Amino acid sequence: MSVPYLAEVSPEKRGEQILGEFDAAFGELLAADPAAFRVKFRKMASSAFAFYRGAACLFYADLEREHTTRGDGAITTGPYLDERTSRVWIHGDLHAENFGTYMNANGRLIFNVNDFDEAYVGPFTWDLQRLAASLALIGYTKAYSDEQITELVRICATAYRERIHALSAGARDEEVPPFTLDSADGPLLGVLRDARSRTRFELLESMTEIREAERRFADGGGAIELDAATRYKVLAAFDGYLETLPESSLTRPDSYRVKDVVGRRGIGIGSAGLPSYNILLEGNSDALENDVVIYMKQAQTPAVSRHIDDPSVRGYFLHEGHRTVISQRALQDHADPWLGWTELDGAGQLVAEVSPYAVDLDWTDLDDPAEVAAVVADLGRATATMHAAADEGSGHSLVPFSTERAIDAAIAADEEGFPALLVDFAHRYGARARADHQIFVDLFRNGRIPGL
Repeated sequence: MSVPYLAEVSPEKRGEQILGEFDAAFGELLAADPAAFRVKFRKMASSAFAFYRGAACLFYADLEREHTTRGDGAITTGPYLDERTSRVWIHGDLHAENFGTYMNANGRLIFNVNDFDEAYVGPFTWDLQRLAASLALIGYTKAYSDEQITELVRICATAYRERIHALSAGARDEEVPPFTLDSADGPLLGVLRDARSRTRFELLESMTEIREAERRFADGGGAIELDAATRYKVLAAFDGYLETLPESSLTRPDSYRVKDVVGRRGIGIGSAGLPSYNILLEGNSDALENDVVIYMKQAQTPAVSRHIDDPSVRGYFLHEGHRTVISQRALQDHADPWLGWTELDGAGQLVAEVSPYAVDLDWTDLDDPAEVAAVVADLGRATATMHAAADEGSGHSLVPFSTERAIDAAIAADEEGFPALLVDFAHRYGARARADHQIFVDLFRNGRIPGL
């Protein structure tokens, strides 16, 4: 399954493609806040993996070019894809650093996929291809050989396939348990223990202070004081958000009493230029250490959606904030009870807790090949669990069938070809991303990105 354009396109032509995709994805936000994008692009310039993280728009445009080159037409066709497996809930930005911990609605710490800003409905293989290429990039930074990278991707693919098969066969929770303090081991258990050691008090101390016997946001640290008109609009949007919470979340009315509001600038690689606000709430008791911080940020258009031509999918969502929340609730069992959506100035907003228990998997000190292989297998299992959660049992009508059974049947048709497909893609796109990173750095440092 060779892809001629990946090898034959000149650096100059590729630079034009990169600029074109970035303009389509980021143009309006960049024009509104060039400083935020200078920060974003400097982060992306730091490594090929950071570039890959911030360039999902380019990734999906390349998938479309790949299928156009092969003459397939729509990119929802291809190996292992049919009318069902090309239309499942997907994460949309599944790379090796988008895994970590969260405290679920039942009070359990879980290690799984996180950051659902790019989630949508599309082919399940796109998630796996994006993850596989990210493993190739990480392996390269650790000076792994091509054979070692091949083995890592095969391990991930095999673990995914085995878990999907077990879930499709009706495996019980005790047979395929989620990754918790009781069931995880190795680095995943370390991340969960790190999360468990965090406290809400420490988070509050880092963001707030006590003034006149009441907690308020502290100055500095990226907080921006709001004028009266903006504060009023944020509070009105907060009232709308409360209507989107599940009834089970509304346990104590005083929990939602607003104590303070501040603005923040988008600080992540994917959040540049997006307006964001932090809201300080009373929490589940009058005690100051139980206060809760939630964030409200403008949701973005997912990169994958530009390449899915399905009006029934697009029409299912009220706005991007609604899409992000519905997607996360579909893909994540017992999601954050503070998760909801609202509108502000006509734009969809995502609302969720600034959780003290969110800890990302850190690859910095993961170097031993055997340990990395064990982690990669767990990432494959976590991905399968995520895909299986989002079907007719998730409470949403957009995907009205069992995704695990559909995916299992598709892979069963060609067991040997499944890991081979991902290995081939991982090597090819890993090389493409490394070359693109250098092209991007040259464009950026030579002032060739319009608007900066």
